Amino acid sequence: MNDTHPDPDPKRTPGLEGGGGVPPGETPPGESSTPAGAPDQNANTPSGWGPVPLIALLVLAVLVAAFFIAYAVAL
Repeated sequence: MNDTHPDPDPKRTPGLEGGGGVPPGETPPGESSTPAGAPDQNANTPSGWGPVPLIALLVLAVLVAAFFIAYAVAL
């Protein structure tokens, strides 16, 4: 299979007007596809939360809980 798909040559492609336009009622020529050169989209997906955000959320939750406990005790 050929990995490069050049655009059709307007001089050799039937059904094209001068300048590469397509007259009414004609089907435009097929264009090249890009999946052959596209990177794998699933290659760099994260597998979950990293340790730093989890620790930061845990510390924030403990601080909020401590604030409310201290506020309740002060009443």
